[in-house]
Amino acid sequence: MVVPEGKVALGKLAQAVAHGARIVVLRGNFDAALTAVRALATRGGIALLNSVNPHRLEGQKTAAFEIAEALQGAPSGLALPVGNAGNISAYWRGFVELGLRLPLYGIQAAGAAPLVSGAPVAHPETLATAIRIGNPASWTLATQAQRESSGLFAAVPDEEIVAAWSRLAAEAGVFCEPASAASVAGLLRLARERPGRFAGQRLVAVLTGHGLKDPQAAIAHAPPLPEPLAPDGIEEALR
Repeated sequence: MVVPEGKVALGKLAQAVAHGARIVVLRGNFDAALTAVRALATRGGIALLNSVNPHRLEGQKTAAFEIAEALQGAPSGLALPVGNAGNISAYWRGFVELGLRLPLYGIQAAGAAPLVSGAPVAHPETLATAIRIGNPASWTLATQAQRESSGLFAAVPDEEIVAAWSRLAAEAGVFCEPASAASVAGLLRLARERPGRFAGQRLVAVLTGHGLKDPQAAIAHAPPLPEPLAPDGIEEALR
């Protein structure tokens, strides 16, 4: 398993560590690490399991089947967080195979939004680690999905991602990793910027990862713990 130095949430490594995976840490960001392993995979003996692997996209597209089955048809639109851009590419493939058409909204963090700006970002920065990618491997497929679906790419700042992330936990009881909340933050921003466009629509925001994949983010944004009390002070503290 190859990861970029300091750029991967430790919660995502926990399962690999527990199973005894050999982990190689490379200097540089995600894009540099992916470039290195792609070059390595071309020499044989190694299977690359990133979203450039076509079998992975074939598996991911089945999420579109599940959405269509649950809703008995296509939603009015679907928003996904976009980092390496495999998900948006795969979901579109799934909807096309079902003969369904709907706009896809690819949401990126403002500090890592190459598909919004149309150019790679050399030093992507965002607290949403899963989408901190400056040069998506599935760029071509993602732009094709956006164009064919009549959707769009949008960027949201970290503070809006955190706000949506907190709102999901407090109001919906859903604890996701910050990158997942980008899809909700993006829909909220689009609704503000384009009032009336989404009125009466049934929209789906995909949350791609559980909050325990990035527990550091939850800890970093949590209020400080209160001062400890004596056992007889519980009742007073709960009033």
